[in-house]
Amino acid sequence: MIGLGKKVVLYELRLWAALFRWILRRPLPLEPGAQRFTYHRAVTLILGALLGVSVIELPILHFVLPWETIRIASLALGVYGLFWMVGLLATMHVHQHLVGPSGLRIRNSLTLDLPICWDRIAAIEVRRRSMPPGGQTQLEDGVLSLGMAGQTSVDVRLTEPTVVAVRKTRGQPATTIRFHADEPEALVAAAREHLNTRVGEA
Repeated sequence: MIGLGKKVVLYELRLWAALFRWILRRPLPLEPGAQRFTYHRAVTLILGALLGVSVIELPILHFVLPWETIRIASLALGVYGLFWMVGLLATMHVHQHLVGPSGLRIRNSLTLDLPICWDRIAAIEVRRRSMPPGGQTQLEDGVLSLGMAGQTSVDVRLTEPTVVAVRKTRGQPATTIRFHADEPEALVAAAREHLNTRVGEA
């Protein structure tokens, strides 16, 4: 229970840190030669709709609730919820996918940070897919899908079955990893440059 509490507190602190970085336009430092690639567009509309509904609900609840204490508490929670949703979007802007000399780094907000070295990647290609029901993280027949709003757009074929640090895999190896990027063609082109460099060096 204590461990879970620490994780929640750490998550909140990292979320607020990302919000301030985003507002102040202070991106995280990159290794030389690395590039960032976004993935947030698929959920921006959803978060925008939730923010809009929340903004409308706040004044309505303030006037409908008859008790002053509950009105204040409701207002405080509502405002906090608004900032939290903006902070969630900020984490996606701050923690983007990375393609650099050391490898490919697949991210999803604060919940996923999966680095893959180039020598573990056999091929990478653009493949837009819709995921079946079952959540944004699915592993079936060695294919690990890391979706965003129920879709993936990049396929990564690994050189060999690999156990990756994703909780839902439960220690089962993956041979292919699928994930979403807003501009998959640009990400794949950048990744292939590094892969070709590795092949040339070998």
